[in-house]
Parts: sequence; C-alpha cells; structure tokens
Amino acid sequence: MRKGTTYMKRLLAIPVLVVGALALAAFAFANPGHGNKQPHPNKATVLIHTTDGSCSGGTWADDTIMRTIKVHKNKDGSYRIREQDKGFFSTNAGGTIASPGNCPANTSAHGHTVRLGVVGTFKGYITGKVTGGTFNPTATCGVTPCTQSVFIAAFFGPTATFSCLSNSPKCKFKYDYHAKQDQNLLFRHWLDKGHGAGTFLQETFRGDIADA
Repeated sequence: MRKGTTYMKRLLAIPVLVVGALALAAFAFANPGHGNKQPHPNKATVLIHTTDGSCSGGTWADDTIMRTIKVHKNKDGSYRIREQDKGFFSTNAGGTIASPGNCPANTSAHGHTVRLGVVGTFKGYITGKVTGGTFNPTATCGVTPCTQSVFIAAFFGPTATFSCLSNSPKCKFKYDYHAKQDQNLLFRHWLDKGHGAGTFLQETFRGDIADA
C-alpha cells in the first residue's frame, strides 16, 4: 500500500512521551482515581509534542497531543491496544509548504500548499493487536523518544509483536483535522483513515488543510 506509507509511518513513529524534562518513569499505566473510583492499571494519559507529516512526505505542522492509551487482554492471551488522540496543530514552515493532502493518492478536492501559522484541532485513534508478550503496566521506555516499537518492547517484552508494525490486517486508524475558521483557506478539513498494515494497508485521504 504505497499511497499511505508516509503518513502511516508518521502515526507509528509518534513518541509516546516527549515532554521536555518530564521523567520517563512518569509514564505508567495508572490513573489517580476520582472519588470512590479505583485507579485503572491498563490506561494512561500522556502529553506529546511532535511534528506532523503529510501524505506526500515532509513536515507540515507541529502537534500538541493528549494521548490516552488503553490495553485490553484478550481471551487468547493477546492484547488489544487503542491510542486515542486529541490536540492542536500549527503549520510550522516559513513561506509555504506542501499541504497535508497534496499527493496523488488524495482523489478528493485538495490544495497544494499551506502557509505558516494556520492553526486548528484534530482527533483520532490507532488500534491494533499485540502477540507474543506479557503486559507490564509498571514498565518504562527507558529511552527518548519512546516510539511505538520501543514502547511495545518495553511494556510487552522483546518477543512481542504489534500488528500495526507488521504485515497484518489487524490494524485500524482514523484522524480528522479541522482548521479554525476565518483564516482565508481553500480547504479546512483533512481526513486520513485506513486499516491493515504493511502489505495489507489500505488508506484513504480526503480533503486538505490548504490556502492555495
């Protein structure tokens, strides 16, 4: 699935935790709980700062993401991971840069470039299956950045495999971007969604964030 390779790699390469001097040990699967609710050992929320790649390659925006990661153990001993993201973006290059939807794979109406300083919001998720490992909710990545592959090895063991990092139909994702109004844009909404990974990857792009 050549058309989605660049963007799919961007999703999987997002650091799980890159927040200045915040200690890696702070990333643990436990919430403090509220009232009589008990901490959830299989859920964590972290703040992420990263860059955003377009489907044509390159970097078009800086992202601030609040990510909630959930781990669910299946009856067969495997695990389901869901990373739920929401946050803000701001285009990051001087002059103009390639818009996120500017690529041959985008068959819907789209633009070509977007200027510096365009801002907006986004939300999305990626979910897949982990096999061959055992979940350790008290683990830490130990290195920065804690990419998806590092995270899987640290929290599930070195023999674990994640379906979204292999040739597998068991991966699904969807990301919606909306630029704020009154920014003189041709297109304000970009959608990237798909399923599968590697040779099974099927990805769709619609719309754009573009002013030309």
